[in-house]
Amino acid sequence: MNHLPLIIKREYLTKVRNKSFIIMTILSPIIMIALIAVVAYLSQLNNSKQRTISILDESGMVESIFKSTENTNYVILNDVSIDDAKKQVEEKEQYGLLHISKGESIDDVLDDIKFYSKDTPSITLMEGLESKLERKFTDLKLQEQGVDIDKLKSSEARISIAQESFLGEKSSKIDNVVKLIFGGFAGYMLFMFIIIYGNMIMRSVIEEKTSRIIEVIISSVKPVQLMLGKIIGTSLAGITQFIIWIILGGVLMMVVSAIFGINMTEMQAPQQELMQQTMETQGADMKIQSLISSIYNLPLTNLVIMFLLFFIGGYLLYSSLYAAIGAAVDNETDTQQFMLPILMPLILAVYVGIFTVIEDPHGTVSTVFSFIPLTSPVVMLMRIPFGVPIWQQVVSVLILIGTFMFTVWFAAKIYRVGILMYGKKPSYKELYKWLKY
Repeated sequence: MNHLPLIIKREYLTKVRNKSFIIMTILSPIIMIALIAVVAYLSQLNNSKQRTISILDESGMVESIFKSTENTNYVILNDVSIDDAKKQVEEKEQYGLLHISKGESIDDVLDDIKFYSKDTPSITLMEGLESKLERKFTDLKLQEQGVDIDKLKSSEARISIAQESFLGEKSSKIDNVVKLIFGGFAGYMLFMFIIIYGNMIMRSVIEEKTSRIIEVIISSVKPVQLMLGKIIGTSLAGITQFIIWIILGGVLMMVVSAIFGINMTEMQAPQQELMQQTMETQGADMKIQSLISSIYNLPLTNLVIMFLLFFIGGYLLYSSLYAAIGAAVDNETDTQQFMLPILMPLILAVYVGIFTVIEDPHGTVSTVFSFIPLTSPVVMLMRIPFGVPIWQQVVSVLILIGTFMFTVWFAAKIYRVGILMYGKKPSYKELYKWLKY
């Protein structure tokens, strides 16, 4: 394997010195941050708009609940007919008119509440109005039935069942959400890395094959060395690009925020008032503290180590298959018939991770798929935050490494024959013949 370091170096330098690689490495984070900044800026403009809503409460029951906020101003109308109220709102170009008609009972009032506006109103705004009205009318109906509201509220019982293992390890619902987010992010990152840089390896093999450069290289280098060197070199170039994206993206985001005064969090501002109401009723401070505690309780050392092992093992496994496909065909069009068998296990792993790990991370389905080498990198990474025994992680890694070594041997047999084949569209039957060759 004396030539392997030279091949890795050649592949790496060829990729990072390529003009398109350099341009995309620089432009990609700039374009991404620019798009995020534009969306944040437009959201900021949209949310800085002051909305004026007139309230015509003919029932006299709920006008006291409407308190103006930073972005919404409520105007209470009195002794005005509905037709005059509509004209007044239109003339003043207000956002809308909420009409609560007078009825003989609360149920009659509930059946005749309308919102008039020139354009379709905001969904978030309507949900906020409905939430206010529902709480108020619920209290009024309870009072009508002789229920003491203060006693009722003081008697409400909020239950949060504490979760603890037989070994004394404590957890909560927020812990499970945090674990799912971390596991899902790790699995998704691996999925995207394989798709992006696996295709890069495949295109690189096709380019060298069609340019006939490979005929010169193969005369002095073993096919398996050439394939491994191409995989590792391209992987290092991909990691380099990824690191540059993270650093450059972070710097650009801070510069854009500082120069233009754009708050990136404004993209979620339309939900701010609704979320604030929800957080007030659910004890936001306690939930934030619980969230921070959940992050600290994650097995971060275990996560980092296994993320690296499964990330590298899974990527190398699929990259060898991509390289074999690149060697078997003459152009990218012919790769389509071979891509489905590679993509299906990846897609299956993501769906299994999302729909089974979230429900039962230690169930039979999740456990089995976390040992199958084609799906284990994604599924096991999603399971680890939930506390997978070390022996299971080690066994899964060993199976993955063993499968990678077999796949390299398998792919090298296709690679050494296919890399010199021209002008003939391969089939699965042809690939089988190459394996027997």
